[in-house]
Amino acid sequence: MSYKPLNYNEINIAAGHYSPSNIKVYNNKAFRFWERALFQRCQSVLIANDLPEEWSGNVKDFLYYCVLNWGYVSVFDDDKYGRSFQPATLSGFDFYYQPTKAVVSNPMLTKEFTIGKDCEILKLTPDYEGIHDIVEYYAEKLSEMDSAINMAIVNSKFAYFLGARNKGMAEALKKIYDKMQKGEPLIVYDQRILNDTTDKTDPFHFIERTNLKSSYIVDDLLRDFQTIINMFDAEIGIKTVPYQKAERMVTAEAESKTDDSLARVRVWVETLNSSAEVVNKHFGTNISFSLRMPEEIDGGDEDVNGEDNADRSL
Repeated sequence: MSYKPLNYNEINIAAGHYSPSNIKVYNNKAFRFWERALFQRCQSVLIANDLPEEWSGNVKDFLYYCVLNWGYVSVFDDDKYGRSFQPATLSGFDFYYQPTKAVVSNPMLTKEFTIGKDCEILKLTPDYEGIHDIVEYYAEKLSEMDSAINMAIVNSKFAYFLGARNKGMAEALKKIYDKMQKGEPLIVYDQRILNDTTDKTDPFHFIERTNLKSSYIVDDLLRDFQTIINMFDAEIGIKTVPYQKAERMVTAEAESKTDDSLARVRVWVETLNSSAEVVNKHFGTNISFSLRMPEEIDGGDEDVNGEDNADRSL
C-alpha cells in the first residue's frame, strides 16, 4: 500500500517526470473539470439509434463511454449475459492487417473471441482510436487558461499601498480603511496622528498604483478562452462562428466553417455505421448512428445574417 501523503522520494519522482518540471498541466482539478466537460460535449454530438432493448439506460451510457474513450467495443453473444458488448484487447492480423482476436477481461467474464466468428467490433474511427487525445489536447489548454484568468482577475483588483512609520499609525490606517469599506459616509480621525511630535515628518506614505486600465487583460484572456472552445467544437462537429470576427460573414465563409466542423465527425458516423452493419448482420440487430442536427446543438437554426434557414440539414 502506498504511503499518503507522499514522502520526499515519491514527490521527487512525480515532479521529475514532468517537463518542464514546474508546470503541472494534468494533475489538477481544472484539467479534470475540462476533461469531463469536453468529453460530454463530444457525447452530445452522436446519437445511437435502435439499440437492443437490453442496452438501454446505464448500459447505453457505458456504450457511449467505451466507444468514445477507447474507440471500439467487441460485440458478442454469451450464454450467461446474452447479446453483449465489452471493451477488449485486440490482437492478431489478417491479410489486410486488421485484428483477428478480441480478449475480454471483465471481473465477471474473461474470454478470447475470434472476430468474424463469435464476435464483431463496433468502432468509432478507422484506426481503432477514441477521442481522448482530442479531449486531453484542449483540456490542457483550457486548464492553463483557467489559471491565467484567475491570476489576471486577482492582479486587476485595485489596492491601496500605504507605508506607516510606526505601529500606532498603522493601526489608525487600518481602522480608517475598515470604516471606509463598511460604507460609512463620514470618518473622523484625530489630526494629531498626521504629524510626528518629535520631528514633524509625515507618519505614512501613499504609493499610487497607476495605469490600471492598461494592465487589465481579463477581456483578452476570455476572448482567447472562447476561441479555444470554438476550436474544440470545430473538431467534434459543433458548428461555430468566430465571435471575434466583427463584420458579417458571407455565405461561403459560413458554409466553409460548417464543413470544417463536420469533417471528423462525419468520419466517425460513417465508421460507426459501417461497423454496425457487420454487427447487425451477425447478431440480428438494427443498430445505427447519426449526427445531431446543428439546431439541436447550438439552440437555433439561424444563418450568420440572422435569417431563419429551415432547409439547412447535414
